Amino acid sequence: MSEGNHSRVAEFILEGLTNQPELQLPLFLLFLGIYLFTVLGNLGMIILILLSSHLHTPMYFFLSSLSFIDLCYSTVITPKMLVNFVTVRNLISYPECMIQVSFFVTFVISECYMLSAMAYDRYVAICKPLMYNLTMSYQVCSWIIVGVYGIGVIEATIHTVCTLRLLFCKANVVNHFFRDLLPLLQLSCSSTFVNEVVILCLSTFNFCVPTLTILSSYSFIIARIIRIKSTEGRFKAFSTCSSHFSAVAVFFGSLGFMYFQPSSVSSKDQGKVSSVFYTTVVPMLNPLIYSLRNKDVKLALNKLLRKKSLQM
Repeated sequence: MSEGNHSRVAEFILEGLTNQPELQLPLFLLFLGIYLFTVLGNLGMIILILLSSHLHTPMYFFLSSLSFIDLCYSTVITPKMLVNFVTVRNLISYPECMIQVSFFVTFVISECYMLSAMAYDRYVAICKPLMYNLTMSYQVCSWIIVGVYGIGVIEATIHTVCTLRLLFCKANVVNHFFRDLLPLLQLSCSSTFVNEVVILCLSTFNFCVPTLTILSSYSFIIARIIRIKSTEGRFKAFSTCSSHFSAVAVFFGSLGFMYFQPSSVSSKDQGKVSSVFYTTVVPMLNPLIYSLRNKDVKLALNKLLRKKSLQM
């Protein structure tokens, strides 16, 4: 199919989460509240860790980076989704579409590897406590962060270049609330075989490597915790890992449900629900499940509030 016989699509129409008018305002208010909570929670966590000297440890260094990633990829998706709830035609230009896809893929992939880095940090802290300061030094943590973002940028560039080679002719209506890779491929009037192979390979790699890292880390952690004689010590060790593991299950579960279903049995509406989890719900929950249940964070927040009240 030659490019000369088909006009390029200049903009796309997003169908959004639902076509029912009576649900538009309630959903707008719901996701506006979720987004505001996400911004306040993650931005507040970054500021708290920055201002509290006793939180300047590798664990909270990774946590602040995770909060930054959550804040960024939620901001890439949610504001446009909110606009879609209050506009008649939900238009997005071709360049804007490519930019959104590029940034979204960068931050989602970075989140996968950041979660695995946090699991490794917990493994070293629990299984090799005497070597923790040396193994997780500032230089090592900095290189891990650079590697996390580097993988995200490289793979996002690959996906973007592969997407730019596609032709989009007459079809420009997307049954989704943002420009994800799979809905974009369904509109192409040219061959998407290369794109599908790239998505399958990179998705498998990004799913398996972090998952194996996390499972391996927790296997050693559980084996170490079982050998702890003190009940209090066991509870403390489990409490530092349970929140992280539950968030990992939600994040990777929704991603796997979205990207590893056969196209013959996958549902577009199910894909929307899964996408809502990892684009809006997970970034909102992370400040809670990683931080507000943490005694060190609560202590730092109380100290900061008391300090501010004394200054007033």
